[in-house]
Amino acid sequence: MNPEDLADLAHLRRARDLIDREYAQPLDVPTMARHALMSPAHFSRRFRAAYGETPYSYLMTRRIERAMALLRGGMSVTDACMAVGCTSLGSFSSRFTEVVRETPSAYRGREHHAVAAMPACVAKVHTRPTRNPPSRIREAGPAGAA
Repeated sequence: MNPEDLADLAHLRRARDLIDREYAQPLDVPTMARHALMSPAHFSRRFRAAYGETPYSYLMTRRIERAMALLRGGMSVTDACMAVGCTSLGSFSSRFTEVVRETPSAYRGREHHAVAAMPACVAKVHTRPTRNPPSRIREAGPAGAA
């Protein structure tokens, strides 16, 4: 990887971190691109190449992930939708169903005993929704790791 690609990855990570932190805020591609110090079109192409999904898809996956936790805690579907930054209950429900493969109401209504018994960090990994194959890049691990 050349130095320019490494710099791009660092900038993309900044934008991804913004999404992870501010998922409940109104975020659009131009805002994310500004954090990555890229034009919106270039940012969208590079983000998809690096992480295997569009920036908007990544944002919605984070929102669905958080909504799943809120629904497991007993929050209503409407309140969970608004809490994660979605403004349309219909769009939220459609995307939730697409990603989780069950409606938000059905997900909220069923028991989640196994997740409740897990440490939060394990539950987060176990319940993380995935839309696409994993990222095509690997983040740098500990020194000497392959």
